[in-house]
Amino acid sequence: MNRSELGSALRVLRDASGKEAKAVARSAVMSASKLSKIETGKLAPSADDVDRILTAIGVSDDVKAEYMEAARAVATEATAWRLIQRAGLHKAQRQLKGVEAHMALLRLFQPALVPGLLQTPEYMRAILSRHQDLSEETVRQTVSARLERQEVLYEPGKTLRFVITEPVLRWLIVPPMVMVGQLDRLISVSRLPNVDVRVVPLDGPKHDIANHAFVIRDDRAVTIETVHAEVIVTDPRDVALYVAKFERFADHSVEGDDMRALLERLRNCLLQ
Repeated sequence: MNRSELGSALRVLRDASGKEAKAVARSAVMSASKLSKIETGKLAPSADDVDRILTAIGVSDDVKAEYMEAARAVATEATAWRLIQRAGLHKAQRQLKGVEAHMALLRLFQPALVPGLLQTPEYMRAILSRHQDLSEETVRQTVSARLERQEVLYEPGKTLRFVITEPVLRWLIVPPMVMVGQLDRLISVSRLPNVDVRVVPLDGPKHDIANHAFVIRDDRAVTIETVHAEVIVTDPRDVALYVAKFERFADHSVEGDDMRALLERLRNCLLQ
């Protein structure tokens, strides 16, 4: 059930109850305008919104449980990595390329790996090859598709902001010389006019917790990477939480020449 179908279903339930929209909205502690937008699929309701609407309508516990499950699925969409892998990792990369072609602003926070849009082919291959269930052909196709995605870095009219924690650059999940090349790549890309690369240094006090990686595209949706799945959040209130978290990390990161100097020091340590 998508957002539009959920809204229509709520409208059907309200009509069946014989209650007017204004009365339901008042009981659900929301404006009649908001209820109308939810019923017409123009606004994605939170699970709490749906709970209050169903309570105001007066549905049975069984009906409420059924629709609450649908509401949570609409508010947050999760796709297991195994399903993405089964469909084809290279296809997922091409789908992302299509999404990024229509965005104007990307904000990405990464506390675990170098972001895919900034990875070298060698880094990509080293990361993907750790998964023994991926064939050589799958790795090749995925690397090729991800490199195609990187064309977005050079497209005018787009702004791409990356915040990486310093442990990402010290965590030798790839061979040292692969990381040397990766650091060189980050230094180079950081000089592009529409690309902002920042690093949260290990030194100094911290103002937030680096829970997990996430990507915000145009303030419309957040993609969150967990161990088992990719989670997509579209509720504006939830998106705003991630925007605020990103900006807190960005405000306490090093950028520009200071960031490049940090990367060069790390690079030189690897070469010793």
